[in-house]
Amino acid sequence: MPISEVLLEGDRGGPGTSVRWWSANTRAPSRASPVGDQTRAAFAVARAKAGEGLAYAGDWNGARQLLAAMGRRLGRVRARGGSLAELFLAEREGKRREREILSRLAVPVGPRWESPLKRAPSLEAALSEALGDPPPGPVFVPMREILGAIGAHEWRRRGVPVPALGAKIHPFYGVFAPVRGEYVSLLARVSIERRARFPEEFSAFDIGTGTGVLAVLLARQGARVVGTDIDPRAVACARENATRLGVGERVQIVQADLFPQGRARLAVANPPWIPTEPHGPLDRAVYDPGGVLLARIVQGFPEHLEEQGEAWLVLSNLGEILGLRPTGTVPALAEAAGLRIHSTYEEAPTHPRARSGNDPLALARRAETTRLYVLRPR
Repeated sequence: MPISEVLLEGDRGGPGTSVRWWSANTRAPSRASPVGDQTRAAFAVARAKAGEGLAYAGDWNGARQLLAAMGRRLGRVRARGGSLAELFLAEREGKRREREILSRLAVPVGPRWESPLKRAPSLEAALSEALGDPPPGPVFVPMREILGAIGAHEWRRRGVPVPALGAKIHPFYGVFAPVRGEYVSLLARVSIERRARFPEEFSAFDIGTGTGVLAVLLARQGARVVGTDIDPRAVACARENATRLGVGERVQIVQADLFPQGRARLAVANPPWIPTEPHGPLDRAVYDPGGVLLARIVQGFPEHLEEQGEAWLVLSNLGEILGLRPTGTVPALAEAAGLRIHSTYEEAPTHPRARSGNDPLALARRAETTRLYVLRPR
């Protein structure tokens, strides 16, 4: 990632110097203010809102406390008025702006992946996994980014329980974790109900495999699976999970833009379900600008299915509820691709945001349904 030289203001208006700013996810500010253990959240938020960076010196726990206090001062993002689509997009923009402001608080790191701040924990394992080789020499790195890497390291170490697997999946940094379990449990249920349609051993494609959770599930049902992902992190993550869960010999993971070569008896895809712009790398698992990826997947199914083959498309209807995707999009795409919808299965949402709140967006999320469309060539 590029290192930017950022002007650091001197104390009490004195002559400044420059510091090196390093971030994988956000643009560097043009200038920064020195802050420390005595800095108040109101001052920090005001400077960050004005576009300045905040170069922290002092105690690691003080930096964490300042970041938390800044978040509380910004408060919960609430959009008011307008259609559901307008409310949703306004809420997303508010959250993007909040992330941008909080990412302006940075702490010193280096020359290796360690911080010289007092009481700083060891960062080597977490930052190496997330960000690769350290930059040469000392830099300032957004505190929020470091905490995200630490959290991802813990998820990878401990694993995420997936009830439908009866096991844990270990996500890598930057790979969407299966925390929304309804799509996994839905595919597990359908794979059991439709198992008689398939030979004892059959070929399957898992398009956009991510952590490999669906590839593992299909392999346990007798499939020899080729999983694909365009992201090298996801490829490595899925391979590790397949091996860890004892199906490495039945699962091949390749880097590809959607479909691998050849045909399969079953092709499964769980594409991003909200057709609007992503705001960061992880968002690409959820947001599909203009529904382009969804259309490409449905269009590609026919030429990658064996005779008597099926495609299983797993998709939330939240985009339709919000008015961001026209009702009937999937049937229209299927017809245009020469496919028919043979059957549809549904699963109610189980994630926390579907169980709390009474604002319009919370009610929309409560009405969400995850659907599995069984598609066959006409």
